[in-house]
Amino acid sequence: MRTRHTHTTHTQDTGDTRESPAIDVCRFLTNEGADVHIYDPKVPHEEIKELFPKAVTVTDVQEGAKAAHAIVVLTEWDEFKTYDYAQLYAAMYRPAFLFDGRNILDHAALTQIGFQVYAVGERGPLEEI
Repeated sequence: MRTRHTHTTHTQDTGDTRESPAIDVCRFLTNEGADVHIYDPKVPHEEIKELFPKAVTVTDVQEGAKAAHAIVVLTEWDEFKTYDYAQLYAAMYRPAFLFDGRNILDHAALTQIGFQVYAVGERGPLEEI
């Protein structure tokens, strides 16, 4: 599974990674053998590589979405609300999953695009069957 993780910081609009739940998620995914690509607009690539030697750092979200199975959003950055998710979806494998760990995205619009959306505290597509 190739997953694209979109953030490692703990606090919105900072480079602060102390006690970030995103670190645990990335660590779990890499330990499970996922091909993790990380985009973070504030944390230096060197720091990400120090935390996750097996992960790939990317400089933009579009690059990170190429050939991904999933996008994982783990920090409340305003820029994550403004992406062209249809364009990201077009670059991904199908089915394409989006995990919104902060409940900041428009899940109905993402589902309309084609994503299988999972969010903290919400029923996922598989629970509706």
